[in-house]
Amino acid sequence: MRRRQFIILVGGAAVAWPLAARTQQSAMPLVGFVRSESLADATNLVTAFRNGLKEAGFIEGQNVGVEYHSGESQAERLQSVVAELIRRPVSVIAGNSLAMLAAKAATATIPVVFASGGDPVQQGLVASLNRPGGNVTGVVFITGTLGTKRLELLRQIAPKATAIGMLANPNTTETEAERTDVQAAAQAIGLQLIIVDVGSDSDIERAVAALVQRGVGALLVGAGGFMTSRRERVVALATRHALPAMYDLREFVTAGGLMSYGTSITDAFRQVGVYTGRILKGEKPADLPVMQSTKFELVLNLKTAKTLGLAIPPSLLALADEVIE
Repeated sequence: MRRRQFIILVGGAAVAWPLAARTQQSAMPLVGFVRSESLADATNLVTAFRNGLKEAGFIEGQNVGVEYHSGESQAERLQSVVAELIRRPVSVIAGNSLAMLAAKAATATIPVVFASGGDPVQQGLVASLNRPGGNVTGVVFITGTLGTKRLELLRQIAPKATAIGMLANPNTTETEAERTDVQAAAQAIGLQLIIVDVGSDSDIERAVAALVQRGVGALLVGAGGFMTSRRERVVALATRHALPAMYDLREFVTAGGLMSYGTSITDAFRQVGVYTGRILKGEKPADLPVMQSTKFELVLNLKTAKTLGLAIPPSLLALADEVIE
């Protein structure tokens, strides 16, 4: 897949980064924005990051340059992208947690700022939230640890479902913690939970078809960048199979999904931009506590509910922070 890059350079001219790079950076610092998944569906995150930089006094193309890179779901590609940015060198590397884990493994000197939906201490990004230490800090927009709550809300909209399916992208601390919590919650109430792991686009369609064949009455979509990057595909499949589905981010609901519960990934990336700007001004990541989202939102899509022939319980409507009609 062709790499997508957008490079803002002084006067549009190519900039070399020799040993004297720091002198050039003083006039126009360069930031690397890296996402483990595709950038094609991340316009909202890029815009939010730019807004955060602006809040901190940095306007892209005027007093800061930004390169945007994607690992395109490939670990080797992600490592190569990070290595290239370090060679430049950039002043700060920012992005999602999987990408920033690669950055942390590759450099102990260039500041790294992450947005994570999981526990950054468990992920190995920081030593602690209040005192991150080292060259890494960031923002937590808590998604993975809310799987049990999402299951509870999904059961309110599909109370007759005796089996619920779950799509999960395996092998990250965020998604594995969510899997464990949801399994325990389902077992406690005697609910059959069928989890299918997905790691590619083709896996998603096969997984949903397999869950339908096994008679699930609703679908819980696991957290993580893999699912977020494929939200339109997942939402379309849930609708096609008439499955009430619960997601972790509002972006799924605006794409036509039924409901979501979680914090704002867009605001998290805005805050990443703010922290990046503060670091560009001279603050150290070790001195910047990891910021945590504190507002949780339930978002419902009434148009999708109508398409699925669902009546939203008044109690659930009363809890909603946003209703899309």
